Amino acid sequence: MPLQNRVDPFGALHAVPERGLFTGNRGIIHDPDTRSLLGRRWTTRAWIVCECDFGERRRDPMGCNGPGGKAGWTELFFLDEVTALAAGHRPCFYCRRERARDFLARFGEACRIAGPRAAKLDARLHGERLASGGTPAPLTRAEADALPEGAMFCDGEACFTRHQGNLFQWSFAGYVPVRPPVAERVFLLTPPASVAALGAGYRPVWHPSATA
Repeated sequence: MPLQNRVDPFGALHAVPERGLFTGNRGIIHDPDTRSLLGRRWTTRAWIVCECDFGERRRDPMGCNGPGGKAGWTELFFLDEVTALAAGHRPCFYCRRERARDFLARFGEACRIAGPRAAKLDARLHGERLASGGTPAPLTRAEADALPEGAMFCDGEACFTRHQGNLFQWSFAGYVPVRPPVAERVFLLTPPASVAALGAGYRPVWHPSATA
């Protein structure tokens, strides 16, 4: 039975068979005895996206992976990096150091912040992402069309993004091409700080269904 640790672009957690390309965490939010979520959905402002395979490390998802047989951080899974960014996560400085440095530098460049710090970025993302209380910004159709590639928006239920000039609808299994226009009224999903990094040239990793 799938664990409730698959993340959608809204940042909500689901129990579905599809795992995706990346893992990540928001701190310890599970009970290892029942492998179920606790009431809280984060214990840190640093929401990160990590490599599933890194060195010789092996983890038992939502098990006891911490020191002394304790819970350890809760393993979450994302379809791809585009999904993780929409949910409000950012690249990990441990297992994805070069990607994390690039993302932080692009964010600093776009927002005209000299020497940006990860902690400042995390604080900003924490106030912007929907899953930690941010408010979705309404977009006109023109504003949605002008979003940088990889930024996600929604019509309230379905999530959309553009890749190589094509419009796609998101699902846990991958992307499905759709024809514009979508609904007249849409909302931004990807936090503005991450949209800024994308607009400054950060290139996220896509699920193969977006290029098939």
